[in-house]
Amino acid sequence: MHPLIFKEILSVTMILFAIIDILGAIPVIIEMRQRVGHIQSEKASIAVLVLMIVFLFVGDKLLDVIGLDVSSFAIAGSLVIFIIAMEMILGIRLFKEEMPETVSIVPIAFPLIAGAGTMTTLLSLKTQYQTQNILVGIVLNTMFVYLVLKNVQWLEKLLGKTGLGILRKAFGIILLAIAIKLFRSNTHL
Repeated sequence: MHPLIFKEILSVTMILFAIIDILGAIPVIIEMRQRVGHIQSEKASIAVLVLMIVFLFVGDKLLDVIGLDVSSFAIAGSLVIFIIAMEMILGIRLFKEEMPETVSIVPIAFPLIAGAGTMTTLLSLKTQYQTQNILVGIVLNTMFVYLVLKNVQWLEKLLGKTGLGILRKAFGIILLAIAIKLFRSNTHL
């Protein structure tokens, strides 16, 4: 068993924090909460944790088994993010939630938090860092995700209706750019 190395844990945690971008996702999370009334922060956080840990260990093998490459997986995630961005910018609804409780899993846990970018990052981190240090980074990020999800109502009150509207449109454009970049970097045209 390799020792836990603080420097590696810090690096992995910061890389995952940047990729997950939970602070940037706050407008989307607030939008989803307004639609369904409640986001189950515990359920979403556990889903994020499980998705990241499972993908860390078997992601590349799982994609091989179903005949997918990482690029195809990333493109699929980019399309979901693209649709969410268009909803935010245009003020329309394409995602219809039959069961509000599933919003905590899709689209919040996946692909918004633990999406294609996070999954592909985990695969590349595996080549550079010890697995136990990556696991600690995953747990630390999941705890931060939980805190943000748990306090989303407070953040909503803090920003106010006008602030939320501005943030939603601005982040919608950023999310659209992220989706297009993810799509372009994974297509080989």
